[in-house]
Amino acid sequence: MVSTGDTAPTFTATVGTAEHESFDLEDHLGDGPVVLAFFPGAFTPPCRNEMLGLQEHLDDFEDAGATVFGISADSPFSQGAFREENGLTFDLVSDMAGDTIRAYDLEIDIPDLGLHGIANRAVFVLDDEGVVTYSWAADDPTNEPDYEAILDAVEAA
Repeated sequence: MVSTGDTAPTFTATVGTAEHESFDLEDHLGDGPVVLAFFPGAFTPPCRNEMLGLQEHLDDFEDAGATVFGISADSPFSQGAFREENGLTFDLVSDMAGDTIRAYDLEIDIPDLGLHGIANRAVFVLDDEGVVTYSWAADDPTNEPDYEAILDAVEAA
């Protein structure tokens, strides 16, 4: 897994909005800290809870100059619907092919639910140069991150 002190893998993907805009991580580096929150799947209770948790702290992240992105293997259509249904105001990024999930070494399978090649729940904070200043991955993908620890990392980046 990508760890604190590593240079984060850059990537291109699609933003899960009605417009399905392209996303390039490099376009967001240098504008303040970037929070990448990988999650297993839209419309699941733990992922909904995490994304709502990030939304609840969004003003604090933005006050610290950070930009937040949620990343999953869901389609842009699914992410757009999930974002709208839950009132999320930060972008979700679709990694349907799993390239980014694999680059961050987060690929997991949950066979009981028929899920394969999805992202483990993980959060990375990147500084302006793309260096990881905070990394966390769930031991159990139903666990949520420590939002205060993420905010502390953003404020220190």
